[in-house]
Amino acid sequence: MTQRLQTLFPLWVLLGAVWGALLPEIASSGKGWIAPMLAAVMLGMGLTVTTNDLRGLRGAGKPLLIGLALQYGVMPLSAWGIAWALQLPPELALGLILVGAVPGGTASNVIAFLAKGDVPLSIAMTTASTLASPLLTPFWIWWLASSWLPVDPAGLLISVGQIVLLPVALGIGLRALWSPSPTVIQGALPLLSMGVIAWIVGVVVALNLHQLNAAIAPVLLAVALLNGAGLALGYLGAKRTGLDLKQRRTVAIEVGMQNSGLAVALAAAHFGGLAALPGAIFSIWHNLTGPLLAARWRRD
Repeated sequence: MTQRLQTLFPLWVLLGAVWGALLPEIASSGKGWIAPMLAAVMLGMGLTVTTNDLRGLRGAGKPLLIGLALQYGVMPLSAWGIAWALQLPPELALGLILVGAVPGGTASNVIAFLAKGDVPLSIAMTTASTLASPLLTPFWIWWLASSWLPVDPAGLLISVGQIVLLPVALGIGLRALWSPSPTVIQGALPLLSMGVIAWIVGVVVALNLHQLNAAIAPVLLAVALLNGAGLALGYLGAKRTGLDLKQRRTVAIEVGMQNSGLAVALAAAHFGGLAALPGAIFSIWHNLTGPLLAARWRRD
């Protein structure tokens, strides 16, 4: 039952967007809860990380290093290039760069499994990119987005530490002392994460409802291009560096699927509602393209 609900995640996100559009006053009242709710999701992610997973980071070697280099190279630079090419307004450009600069999303592990990828490598990349995000995410946002709007890298570093690093570390610590049942790890926690992301999308839609008609077309195009660039360049980069087929698929998925909820939380906390729109749209888009790509690769 829980697996069936998880496969319906794109529908969850779409329903969240509809809820935000139909009940904007109720949905927009949740703005102040975006960061705490995402921190709860990251705590759940930490609970899924075992000591064996952490040891696996040391043993992942070349594929992990290549994947991280592509994750934090392809996505931020592609986001900047797309924002510049499309001449996006400053807040939308910054929001797209936020999406490019955050770590990989937790849903990528499930997609890697469905695509017959290298699941241990997927987990290692998600964990490592998340642990690296308090330094790399603020750096890329400051370097690439400050030409559009003022950026406070210290404030971003603190926010990422509070929303990501501390909850994940706490979750890892709890997991070392307590082993939740498979029902919790494989069922309750993923469903909680999906529900929170769908709720966040609804809040962002509600906050930007009056600007949505003018912004939706360029944002959707920019998001589609960014996701496509991550999937394609992730795969090609992994291929050019000698990784095998399963590893190439995994790196492509990890690079192309982002923790867009974190991008939304950072946008809402530091830059205003419109900057959160690319992250909200990306949440819908990459949870459509990821399963479709996995279904295609699963048939090979």
